[in-house]
Amino acid sequence: MCRKPARNADLAIMHRVFVTLFSLASVAAVVVSLTACASGPRPERLTAPRALSTPYDTGKGEVLWAVIPLRNESGASIVDELVMTDKLVGTIEEVRGVRCLPLNRTLAAMEALELRTVTTPGQARQLAQSLGVDAIVAGNITAYDPYTPVIGLSLALYARPGSMLSEQTTLDTRRLTQSTADSTPTTSDAQWTARPIAVYSDRLDAKNHTTLLELQNFATGRTREPSALGWRRYTASIDLYSEFVMFKGVDGLLQQEWLRVARMQVPALDARPIAGAEK
Repeated sequence: MCRKPARNADLAIMHRVFVTLFSLASVAAVVVSLTACASGPRPERLTAPRALSTPYDTGKGEVLWAVIPLRNESGASIVDELVMTDKLVGTIEEVRGVRCLPLNRTLAAMEALELRTVTTPGQARQLAQSLGVDAIVAGNITAYDPYTPVIGLSLALYARPGSMLSEQTTLDTRRLTQSTADSTPTTSDAQWTARPIAVYSDRLDAKNHTTLLELQNFATGRTREPSALGWRRYTASIDLYSEFVMFKGVDGLLQQEWLRVARMQVPALDARPIAGAEK
């Protein structure tokens, strides 16, 4: 008979403890809610994306590039070469120190020269002379799978000797809008070399972890935070993934240009007389 009251007392104590804990949890939730409302939404953190720059002396003006429509050699018929080329043009336009002719200007020049496609270095030089640019980019789409995604890209940069160095002339903005017939090849234009000054070739597969790390670095500053997919939105859309591929291609060309310009400046530095050497 003595055990029932004891059991009831224990149950009463447990009930009071439970009610107390529930009350404390409710108060804590209200405090947290009021604090969040008082502080307002957390400001969005902005991060600048990685930008590309040139080794050229931009103090005397920017250089002018043009892009030949990319050729599809991937075997996939769904590739839109003009859309891909336009993304390449847009990427070059974002490079500090370089301007790029709109794709329609290049297409108009090809039509005037009766060039349906550009398949040889000689045709590339002819087109560049007609456009009056300092350099021209030619390339191919070598692989294309929109589902993985996978894009293979090959690029070559042809330039006028002496252009894109410290002795470059100031960019005449009229060259961006003038018609093809207004451009007359000069003596230096005729000296375009047959070999490109920089080349790039790679196959970027989104299953490759190295590619994914590079893609994550590229997406930094180009995606809203927080978002459901974050940087992986570039793997969910072939349209966005192609922007990353074009960035990698232009970056590859510019890295070689930094080395080329540095090598050409070293002899000039070595040729300077050492102070006191004449004495």
